[in-house]
Amino acid sequence: MNVEAFYKISYGLYIVTSESNGRKCGQIANTVFQLTSKPVQIAVCLNKENDTHNAVKESGAFGVSVLELETPMEFIGRFGFRKSSEFEKFDGVEYKTGKTGVPLVTQHAVAVIEAKVVKECDVGTHTLFVGEAVDAEVLKDAEVLTYADYHLMKKGKTPRTATVYFESK
Repeated sequence: MNVEAFYKISYGLYIVTSESNGRKCGQIANTVFQLTSKPVQIAVCLNKENDTHNAVKESGAFGVSVLELETPMEFIGRFGFRKSSEFEKFDGVEYKTGKTGVPLVTQHAVAVIEAKVVKECDVGTHTLFVGEAVDAEVLKDAEVLTYADYHLMKKGKTPRTATVYFESK
């Protein structure tokens, strides 16, 4: 099987956030999508090893920040390659607290969406969380960062816990 075929599927690049027991968590994710319009439902797929996964599971809520094309790699790396339990990812980062109490990263974001979890689906290494949107806001009119941009323009790597990670042979 040529796993390169999976890299041809179009994705965006997002920060998924949550808060549980007073601890803010956030991670880079590319598997975020709208499911329905009535009610408005959005899904995120998170690796079970990630702190953000556990915070979403415990709190029953998550936020999504849609990143702008101009997001620097250093900022992406802050949320993408270390666990929230290893350091405070939100120190010095612009964010606001949403209606459900989750942090919503506004720095380098074109939009933020907040949802309450209504369903979970175990998909092996990951959990697909389905949430009903409780709020959404457009922050600026700018081009969004895609996963293709992340790889082609920014020379980004795929972390082991990503939904699109394939082990090299």
